[in-house]
Amino acid sequence: MGLKRTSWHPGTVVLLEHDSRILRDNALRDPHVRKLAVWLPPQYDAGGSRGRGRRFPVLYDLVGFMGSGLAHVAWKNFSENVPERMARLVHERRMGPAIVVLPDCFTALGGNQYVNSSAIGDYADYLTKEIVPFVDREFRTLASREHRGCFGKSSGGYGAIIHGMRYPATWGAVADHSGDAYFDFVYWHDWPNSLNELAKYRARQWKDGPRDVRRMERGADRGRDDGRVRRFLDAVWRKPKLSMAEGHCIMNLCMAATYDPDPRAPNGFRLPFNLETGEVLPERWKHWRANDPVNLVTRYRANLKSLRGIYIDCGSRDQYHIQYGSRILSKRLARARIAHRYEEFDDNHSDIDYRMDVSLPFLYRALKP
Repeated sequence: MGLKRTSWHPGTVVLLEHDSRILRDNALRDPHVRKLAVWLPPQYDAGGSRGRGRRFPVLYDLVGFMGSGLAHVAWKNFSENVPERMARLVHERRMGPAIVVLPDCFTALGGNQYVNSSAIGDYADYLTKEIVPFVDREFRTLASREHRGCFGKSSGGYGAIIHGMRYPATWGAVADHSGDAYFDFVYWHDWPNSLNELAKYRARQWKDGPRDVRRMERGADRGRDDGRVRRFLDAVWRKPKLSMAEGHCIMNLCMAATYDPDPRAPNGFRLPFNLETGEVLPERWKHWRANDPVNLVTRYRANLKSLRGIYIDCGSRDQYHIQYGSRILSKRLARARIAHRYEEFDDNHSDIDYRMDVSLPFLYRALKP
């Protein structure tokens, strides 16, 4: 959308506050009282027989890494935020009216993957056990999984497909835009850069000359922080701005805290690579692979088959190489005879919210009463 000169009803954004019991005392000491944005379609407050008693399907927006639901209600130049996009799609009759919920799941590590982690917080439980019932109490929803779906991009896309796998009693349909998959491609290639960033925070910097590598790696070869991770985090939490390298590093640490939490380890999680040599630690990496969607299709086949709709897409030039994981995921879904829709488009990972013009009508059709 070029010019923001609309003539249709924009709907209503409601901002609520929710006090979470589940997030209280989380390991990162992140707030347990969170703002929750909810978009109500114009039809929600319409008068007449089809007005105030009417109930609506609900779509949950799982925002990507470094984001929050509140960011998706912010004004955007020469584009649309999620409420504006929904209002247009409903006005154009490309989909019927639905409620959209935009939760805040941001953390001190830049976000999360919408799963439970002792190192970050139990965000899967936060959504399914607290936010969903809260929204169903506060608004006129069609309060059943047949009329409730979730969607997201990147980390949010990962969250959507994982929730479809693990929580089919909550969700009836999911849409996964460029969601993390095939971790051997998506994450592995960026870890050398993160190791370089963490090396700046060694306890001692090595001088030029001969090196005893076995001595260098002592304490850095068991997947446990030798102090540099904590020093890195303490430093970036004090900075007014993160570099791209620092942002990617904290992302990789967040993934480690998501996929390999360990309350006995420093910072509450383990690392998948030797901090000095860069060698993979197989005992640690297996925990990452156990959370990779491409490896979970067979395990959750029955749950996935029960969904009313599965939508997946990815840019064919994704700079994180997620198109390969998306293709593998689609292939394995097809092999398991799980109905789904997979699309690719000529773009990368960035600024692809316009793809919601495809996924949101898809979800509505799957969930409509």
